Amino acid sequence: MPPLLHLSLGEPRRLSLTRKLVLLVMFCFAQFLDTLNTAALFSAIPTIEASMGMSETQSTWVISAFRLTFSSFLLISGRLSDVYNPKTVFIGGVSSLGVLSLCAGFVVDTIPLLVVRAITGIASSMTIPSALKLLVRVFPDPLEQARAVGFFGGCGAVANVGGLVVGAVFVQWASYHWVFWYVACAAFPVALVCVFMIPSQIGETSGTLEPIGAKWKTLDLVGVGILTVAFILFIFSVTSGSTDGWKSPMVLVLLIISVLMVVGFFYWETLLPVGRAAIPPQTWFYNNFSVLFAVALMPYLWWNAVMLIFSMMWQNVFYWSAISSAVHMLPLGIIALAASFTGSLSRIFSPKWIILTSLSFCMVGTVLLALGGGRPENYWPYVFPAFVLGSAGVMMTFTHTNIAIFQAAPSSMSGTVGAMFNGALQLGSAIGLAASSVIETSVEATHGGSHDYAGRAASFWFLLGIVALQFILISIFYDRSTDHKPQPKYDGPAHSTQPSPDCDEKSDTNVTIMPEVN
Repeated sequence: MPPLLHLSLGEPRRLSLTRKLVLLVMFCFAQFLDTLNTAALFSAIPTIEASMGMSETQSTWVISAFRLTFSSFLLISGRLSDVYNPKTVFIGGVSSLGVLSLCAGFVVDTIPLLVVRAITGIASSMTIPSALKLLVRVFPDPLEQARAVGFFGGCGAVANVGGLVVGAVFVQWASYHWVFWYVACAAFPVALVCVFMIPSQIGETSGTLEPIGAKWKTLDLVGVGILTVAFILFIFSVTSGSTDGWKSPMVLVLLIISVLMVVGFFYWETLLPVGRAAIPPQTWFYNNFSVLFAVALMPYLWWNAVMLIFSMMWQNVFYWSAISSAVHMLPLGIIALAASFTGSLSRIFSPKWIILTSLSFCMVGTVLLALGGGRPENYWPYVFPAFVLGSAGVMMTFTHTNIAIFQAAPSSMSGTVGAMFNGALQLGSAIGLAASSVIETSVEATHGGSHDYAGRAASFWFLLGIVALQFILISIFYDRSTDHKPQPKYDGPAHSTQPSPDCDEKSDTNVTIMPEVN
């Protein structure tokens, strides 16, 4: 297909339908692997914990270490995708994911496993912003793009449950090592296919004409480094609070340092010239962006907290098999997948009302889990309806927050905004799981140990408080004045964050405008 060799950003429609669909499958499979990389471990963690002699707090870090680095490095990955060719970033991320997962399968000690998991999070973070950037290039038509983005998000929901089943199968009939090797076996073919199927020029922007040194300066390595260290210190201090005591000098000092570093990060961002900041300060002032970012902290936290709590309780307390535990969690994924196809509702109703309704479902489901999840016989009257309502609410919140947050920002910022949105998902999960684990451990210490449900119930009340707070934030601060309006038409150089009043749809940059995603 010779014309594809000369594809420019302004000519994405030259791609054949077959090639578009193959690329969509590859991008979605990368999303599937990123989510499965965590979800499969929920079934495997009890076995890993016993095999390596981990404490419950340490086993939480098998998940949190990945989430932490994933969320922190999404920012720089988004900048890499905006400044450099996202094809290179995407293939590099998927290939590294395969190599690191292969290595993780051979690790048999706690500390090395946590280190490899943390590095794996960095590799995975390279795949999501670049995949989104490429996705909107491959599907420039608004309707096609909406469907593609919806399918891309839905694959995460499928992977949540698919990961549980895959992990359970390997734990039951092979070993937990295959949870990691499976990801490696799938990642390498995806990277190889994408080398040949993604046209080299499809992700290029006018920013690629700059010297390499000029591009490198736009990545804000100092800012990202400060923020990453701040997150690590914060989560470590929160996790250590339950074992060393909240009045421990180490815990208090690390908490204070982490907060000061976050403040320092935002101050540093204000000192950088236009186009250099990892999170341009004006991003927070896009309409509804800040409140939507706050809501994005919840979806993965809710799913992961529910799966972690029940997978460990069902296997360690009720002595259910890994397969039985995974099957009982199927409603979470099935309902989430169904709810992922509700994106068209945003054409009829304001995202505000959809998100508020979704958060209401989630609150009802969380209350049911807090009240009745502690006995096997309560699965059908309490846990099952809670899974249905909660997962539907969380997935609709995820879908329509995603739609609204892309409406809030100009398309020239799509890589950075996509990174920030996914970073919020992962960051909320990492910090929330650490806090939830601390709450559960602290309550169990005074209520008879892990066989008592009081600690788990306290974690669900904590989740309820987070969801209720987000409900209040959306109710008060969401501005409906720009509902259903198209995004700003400016889409200048990827390194620029200030729109030019002279730019329009016929801009010489030849970059496809990312339409409103519905």
